[in-house]
Amino acid sequence: MEKAFRWFSRLAEMIAGGLLAAIFVIFLLQIALRYLFTPAGWTLELIGILWVWVIFFACAFVVREQDQVKFDIVYLSVSKRTRKVFAMISAAALVVGMLYTLLPTWDYIDWMKIRKTATVRNPFTGAKIPLRDVFSIYAVFIVAVAARYAWMFVDIWRNAPPKTELELAVEAIHEAEEENFEEETDK
Repeated sequence: MEKAFRWFSRLAEMIAGGLLAAIFVIFLLQIALRYLFTPAGWTLELIGILWVWVIFFACAFVVREQDQVKFDIVYLSVSKRTRKVFAMISAAALVVGMLYTLLPTWDYIDWMKIRKTATVRNPFTGAKIPLRDVFSIYAVFIVAVAARYAWMFVDIWRNAPPKTELELAVEAIHEAEEENFEEETDK
């Protein structure tokens, strides 16, 4: 199971990287079109669409819990048991909040099917793209974040709260010291 999660994580990183690369290439194309040929409005709109997708896709599937910005002064000053309670309350609040907003958000996203992009067209049909397709990634984001924090709630319930940055740093130092000790004893 852990191998599947790692594989999915790598795939998500590659997709996000591909989206960022596409943004960069389209940006260069936009510059070339502006200064060498006739400016094209679709490049700016497509960059905006890809940016929305890369932000919500990466936040849903690439950004790890320890990568999030946290204001944890109170959290770090309490006991491990209290941290567990804090972490469970935070995870439950995020799950409830995300699921509470899912249906109204999807209702609005679905309504956006009547509105279309201004200049970007589907390359296969030539039709303008419904804004529902553009913003549907936000619904995926909501479901993914709710699922992630539901899983985190269960993991905290079974085990312990997530390790703090200090605990992770101390572990890394101990692992490095053990590796150095093993290398020295092997000589």
